[in-house]
Amino acid sequence: MVDDNLTLQDFMPGTSVDGTSFKARAGEILPEGTMVASQSAIIDALREVYDPEIPVSLYDLGLIYTMEMLKGGDVQIEMSLTAPGCPVAGEMPGMVADAVAAVDGVGRVEVELVWDPPWTKDRMSEEARLILDMF
Repeated sequence: MVDDNLTLQDFMPGTSVDGTSFKARAGEILPEGTMVASQSAIIDALREVYDPEIPVSLYDLGLIYTMEMLKGGDVQIEMSLTAPGCPVAGEMPGMVADAVAAVDGVGRVEVELVWDPPWTKDRMSEEARLILDMF
């Protein structure tokens, strides 16, 4: 049986058939009284996660849209990809979640893959633009 109501969005990585987004989770609740990680420590961890096809970190590519530090050291991140057809789309949120969860003082991490707004090269850091010669 063919479903004529499917749209392009239904076939994009990170989107389930019912339209919900893809989320990756890592980490554990921190023991009470644990010192919480700094935002800069989390950004340093994000700068260690690279797109396997591009020699630039996901952070410097501008793929990390939001990073919210919550009570108890938990972290919520929204990220995107350079293109919906990225062959490693399903792996990258997990890579980000694992990297951030490995930081001392980080509890549970949730990374949501989002497509709105669409990524553009304007989101890249100046360093990334220099490396990739994209101005």
